[in-house]
Amino acid sequence: MNNQNSLSHLSEKAKYDYNLVTQALENKDQKAYAELMDRYRDAIFFMLLKMVNNRDDADDLTIEVFGKAFNRLHQYVPTYAFSTWLFRIATNHCIDFLRKKKKNVLSIDNQIENDSGDSFMIELKSPTRNPEEQAIRRQKIELMRSIVTKLKPRYKTLIELRYFDELSYDEIATKLDIPLGTVKAQLFRARDFLYNILKDSKENI
Repeated sequence: MNNQNSLSHLSEKAKYDYNLVTQALENKDQKAYAELMDRYRDAIFFMLLKMVNNRDDADDLTIEVFGKAFNRLHQYVPTYAFSTWLFRIATNHCIDFLRKKKKNVLSIDNQIENDSGDSFMIELKSPTRNPEEQAIRRQKIELMRSIVTKLKPRYKTLIELRYFDELSYDEIATKLDIPLGTVKAQLFRARDFLYNILKDSKENI
C-alpha cells in the first residue's frame, strides 16, 4: 500500500476513506465496509434518485452500486478520491439501468443481480407483431416462473409480488403485513438466490 507521502494530493476526508479501504481489504474488516457505506449511502441514493426519479429504483440501485464497488474494491487506487471512484461506478450503473429500461423490457430484466454486482438477464420483451417472438416470450416467462418456484416460499412470494405483479416495496409491506426494512432485506436475498439459479439454468434459456 502507498505511504502517506503518496497521498498528499488527497483531502483529509479522502485519506480517511483510503485508510478504510485498506482496512477492508487487508484485514477483511466488516466495520470498515460498513463505515464506507454509511459515509456515502445517502449521497449515492439521492444522486440516483435524481437520475431515475423513483425511490424504489434508487433504493435497489444504491444496494447494487455498493455491492459492485465492494466486489471491485481491490481495483481502487488513490490516484483520486474513493468518493470520485464510487460515484463513477454509481453513475455508470445507473446509465446502464436506464438504457435497459428504455428498451421497454419488463422490470425483472434489470433486477436479477447478486450482491457482487454480477447480473443475469432474460429479455422478456413486450409483445410484438411477430407471432414467433410472442411464443418465445411466453416460453421465457413460463421458464422464469418455474425457476421462481425453486425458491423458499417467502422469497418466492416476494419475487412474484415485486416482479410479476410489479408492486412497490410499500405495497408489498402492506400486503404481507411486515416491516418495509424486512421486505427490502429479504427481497435482496431473494434476488441473490434467483441469480444463482438463473446462472445455473443459463444453458436452457
